Amino acid sequence: MKEFRTGLGHDTHRIAPGGPLRLGGISIDIDFHLLGHSDADVLLHAITDSLLGAACAGDIGELFPDTAAENKGLDSALMLAAARDRIADLGWQISNVDCVVLAERPKLIPHKPRMQARIADILGIQSDQVGLKGKTGEGTGEIGRGQIMQALASCLIYR
Repeated sequence: MKEFRTGLGHDTHRIAPGGPLRLGGISIDIDFHLLGHSDADVLLHAITDSLLGAACAGDIGELFPDTAAENKGLDSALMLAAARDRIADLGWQISNVDCVVLAERPKLIPHKPRMQARIADILGIQSDQVGLKGKTGEGTGEIGRGQIMQALASCLIYR
């Protein structure tokens, strides 16, 4: 009998002038970027935490502390791959991930297929196992004013 678990991940980063934006493992040509110790890919960070949480295998801050010099500017794809490997070592496989990016800009639709393909490639799954949606702040709050970007991710894993 298979065992199933779900995980939930969340991340927030401040927005700063000057691009490009790193999101979902790809670079987007736009006039801002996200601030963080690593490359600040809010979406990959949320997915990483959802996988680790589902497997009860720690969190992104435990694996990649923002106080460690070696994590400065680190490609978040490496963090996600490490989480993938960590849960695989515990016998877990990924069924799917589902994500929401909360941002006033950019519109995700033009970038969605590349982001899904890149996330799927990192995780070793198919693009149709990666759900991705974009939501705006409708001009309200820190998201709507373009001050922050957030991402939520859920996953289903099994063994």
